[in-house]
Amino acid sequence: MDDPQLLRYSRHIMLDEIGIEGQQRLLDATVLIVGLGGLGSPAALYLAAGGVGRLLLADGDTVDLTNLQRQVIHTEDSVGVNKAESARQQLARMSPATQVEVIPARLDEASLDSLVARADVVLDCTDNYKTRHAINRACVQHRKPLVSGAALSFAGQLAVFDNRQAEAPCYHCLFPEQGDGGAQNCATFGVFSPLVGIIGTMQAAEAMKLLGEFGSPETGRFLMFDALKNDWQTLRLPRDPMCPVCGGKPRP
Repeated sequence: MDDPQLLRYSRHIMLDEIGIEGQQRLLDATVLIVGLGGLGSPAALYLAAGGVGRLLLADGDTVDLTNLQRQVIHTEDSVGVNKAESARQQLARMSPATQVEVIPARLDEASLDSLVARADVVLDCTDNYKTRHAINRACVQHRKPLVSGAALSFAGQLAVFDNRQAEAPCYHCLFPEQGDGGAQNCATFGVFSPLVGIIGTMQAAEAMKLLGEFGSPETGRFLMFDALKNDWQTLRLPRDPMCPVCGGKPRP
């Protein structure tokens, strides 16, 4: 870590839980963010600002005017631009030392497999169940921690799945893959704009705790937030021993 970095991240380094060692782990880390919309926008901004060294940004959509109500990494000048590329441009202005790789496409199973293998932590910031389950399968296959967020209307959700831990569940344990769960999204139901900021920022925080090896990540817990009541509820998530994705696989 050079002198400018020591100064830039000094407010992290001053925290005993992080220190120089934790900040260096962040600088050495690679995070894959799938989806640069409402959740991915604040997550990417805070991960870059906080010193994560390399971000892989994947999104096949382009910025639309209706996105700007909540997708804070984009501007009116970004309308029509691929979301991952738009995010890269903003991050380059804010944190030029952060290495950013853009994947301007919808990820298939092969692409996910390759990208997840390169990441230290994966953030699922997507809005459909088919993609979420594909991300989960790749994370289980490569034993990479997955930070999952969701936001719809005034309801937010957050969970961390880390099958490096013996009793940790995977996303499929919580939401079995069946039916068409992807029909509910912001385009048809709407979403309260600060809600995605709350959940996306928490995804960044959970990723940093995993990468920097400090605090207690929310592994094995499911957090639900009601923005109308400002109310949090937490459920414990057991691992499903019969889960077709992670059940029966050897754990450390």
